[in-house]
Amino acid sequence: MTIRNFAIEYDALNDRNTFSNGDTLAGRVIMEVSKETKIKALTVKVKGKADVSWTESHGEESVTYWDKEKYFSQTQSVLPEDNTDGSVTLVAGRHVFPFAFQLPYQGPPSSFKGAHGKIHYRLLAKLSRSMRVASKAEAKFTYVARADYDQSTLMAPQHGSKDKNVIFFASGNISMNIFLPKTGYQQGERLVVNGEIVNSSTRKIVPKYIIYQKQSFFAGGQRAVHTTQILKEKGEPLVSSTRENLSKVLAVPTEISTTIQNCRILKVEYRLKVILDVSFTKNPVIKLPLIVLPLHDGTSSKELEAGLHQDLAKMNI
Repeated sequence: MTIRNFAIEYDALNDRNTFSNGDTLAGRVIMEVSKETKIKALTVKVKGKADVSWTESHGEESVTYWDKEKYFSQTQSVLPEDNTDGSVTLVAGRHVFPFAFQLPYQGPPSSFKGAHGKIHYRLLAKLSRSMRVASKAEAKFTYVARADYDQSTLMAPQHGSKDKNVIFFASGNISMNIFLPKTGYQQGERLVVNGEIVNSSTRKIVPKYIIYQKQSFFAGGQRAVHTTQILKEKGEPLVSSTRENLSKVLAVPTEISTTIQNCRILKVEYRLKVILDVSFTKNPVIKLPLIVLPLHDGTSSKELEAGLHQDLAKMNI
């Protein structure tokens, strides 16, 4: 076999191995040949796109909905043109061909893999030789788009309230007012839930705090939705005839996707859900929107976690 090894690799820019708007994606194609070989062409392509697909049953028929969205595609030749016909003859051994691409400054959404679709970015190397099947190699990379929101949107406070009369096997009223100081939170950032819970009923209640992800996929005029719970914590129980002022600290997970709203066929959203768990009745629920932002350059998840622990210590949590 003449081509012993054919691979493509790239250089990481940070400890999270992610790329963003306008970054330079540099790497190399590595090839090992067992004997002198004539190469007709060697190209590298960088591309990004989104794909969605799901199947629904309608009576006895099944319908598959799908769509795709392309973001960019760039190709370059990495062979030195030392012959008039554009080909290159390689001697036996290991050969390295460097390349570099500049990623778009605007447009593409962050990498994501969900229940019915994904947004993905790849490097593709293709080696062509006369009278031979082309050799191919691939390397996937993670793209994290810089946040493109108005400050007024990110800093907008959120509020929700709920009242409920308890009537089955008990009596009285329960209520809650929940406040968030802002809407936008960085991956790993602490999120402080403020508010008040009043238990004027004859039953014990337990507050629960949930952050969940909502994935929406669009194709053929239809929509598929998938929700995933990514964080759940319980508060202290409130017995009958008590009132509590809340200041609950949660940590936005660092490994979740950012909010995605700039893709035509796929959307990723987040909500904070506060539930009052009451026996034998429908639990009152408040849902507040969240925008999850990428980690800023120079800020590590360890630094954010350390800040969270300091806050918890101050609050004696």
